[in-house]
Amino acid sequence: MSKALLLIGFVILICILLNRLLEKIPVPSLLIFISLGMLFGENGILHIPFNDYAAVNTICSVSLIFIMFYGGFGTNLQAARPVLAPAAVLSTLGVAATAGITALCARWALGLSWAECFLIGSVISSTDAASVFSILRGEKLALRYHTDSLLEVESGSNDPMSYMLTMIAITLLKSQPISLPLLLAQQLSIGILSGLLAGFLAVRLMRQPFLDSQHSQTVLLLSIMLLAYAVPSVLNGNGYLSVYLCGIYIGNSSLPQKKYFVHFFDVLTHVSQVLIFFLLGFLVTPVELPAVIVPAFVLTLLLTLLARPFVCLVLLAPFRAKAGQIALVSWAGLRGAASIVFSIAAVLSGVQTAYNLYNLVFCIVLLSISIQGTLLPFAAKKLSMIDSAADVRRTFTDYQEDSDIHFSKIHLTPQQSWCGQALSELKLPSGLLIAMILRDRQMIVPTGSTVLEPGDLLVLAARSFEDREHLALREVVVQRGHRFSHCALSEIPRLGTSRVILLKRGMETVIPTGSTVILPGDILVLAQSEKPEPPR
Repeated sequence: MSKALLLIGFVILICILLNRLLEKIPVPSLLIFISLGMLFGENGILHIPFNDYAAVNTICSVSLIFIMFYGGFGTNLQAARPVLAPAAVLSTLGVAATAGITALCARWALGLSWAECFLIGSVISSTDAASVFSILRGEKLALRYHTDSLLEVESGSNDPMSYMLTMIAITLLKSQPISLPLLLAQQLSIGILSGLLAGFLAVRLMRQPFLDSQHSQTVLLLSIMLLAYAVPSVLNGNGYLSVYLCGIYIGNSSLPQKKYFVHFFDVLTHVSQVLIFFLLGFLVTPVELPAVIVPAFVLTLLLTLLARPFVCLVLLAPFRAKAGQIALVSWAGLRGAASIVFSIAAVLSGVQTAYNLYNLVFCIVLLSISIQGTLLPFAAKKLSMIDSAADVRRTFTDYQEDSDIHFSKIHLTPQQSWCGQALSELKLPSGLLIAMILRDRQMIVPTGSTVLEPGDLLVLAARSFEDREHLALREVVVQRGHRFSHCALSEIPRLGTSRVILLKRGMETVIPTGSTVILPGDILVLAQSEKPEPPR
């Protein structure tokens, strides 16, 4: 356990340190994590033997729960409404059709049994949410005709169908009796009912006064998320469908401080993605891959250029989708972590296949991410599908429902120029509002004719500052003995690209000048830019 934690912690540290570098490499970052896993594995530089499929299946399945929940939680139904119908069709009928056509291709190209071909088609039939989200966000690809929302909803919701088809294929390969209509009805009905019920329960509980703590609500969400998967799974329902619908219900409900949940699950999901792709690369034995590279390449080619385009054309044409949109959605059908996790489940079930299923699917995913993922921004540009006026982040709930309003207070003294003036006479910036006035313990909702008086406590509202790509704010507390203590601001040595923009001293806020002396207990607010200063 200690060695495992040491390895995982070390890898996550490497990924965080390389994060800025990875953003500049025109290759999906998830491909780097797979490569890191292979580098540490049996044929890598450390030669660590590892073939514990059960442990990887457990860890990756739990991580996939986090990813599925956050995929639902971050889906804004209002933003996705124009593409909700085609996305639902692609994530259900599209997955089934892709599995069927891929099975036909595998039968024709590889000559395998129908049951084994159907298993391969089912495992690789879904579009991977982690890969699509990573590329769209990392490359800031805002797409025309709400295509980014279409891809996000489709890739976030099609894993349950792929999982269900995989379980059917495993049952057929094991020659067990199966009633297909009954199984489909059971999986879907229990999954849908459990997900909506779990979401409803979570929202009702979070609105109760005894759960007003941010920490309690976060822990509650974690427990509800796990139950949303476990309960239907125990009842032979579709756990992934349940947890996805639970996330949608909670994410689109009115909840206080929702942005904090978004930030928490965003970090949790990112770590889950890193962990999944590293472990999948760590589990594979590279010297065994040449045995399956040719069939993997053939299946990737047929899936990318035949099965996925045909399915997208047939299913999106009735919605009057543009030719460029259909072509881009076809190309963006990336395979990913879910496919490999489902292949591990098939391996653990004991089914016999002509090719090592895990290695075969691993190579297909590797080819898909490296070729389709790398060329996705290029394809979007060539198809004239990039919307430069839009923001891809606005397809997510946290950017739609959080106004990021920050409240500040100002106590008016007789010496201040605002005293005796009506609000309409003040030259306030358009983004700054006086929301409330406290006067003699009375609350006043101001209007333009409200006259300010000495002693008034003004509550001002404005949008809070968010860290930008190359600019962030941070605080430095000056303790006794600090090197800045009792120094004038002009005497402080250069802080690189940082500038002191504000000084907080007790209840007082000071805009400093070069002669301002810094005292112990002061809090310096620094604006830190990551861009190098221009030469003087």
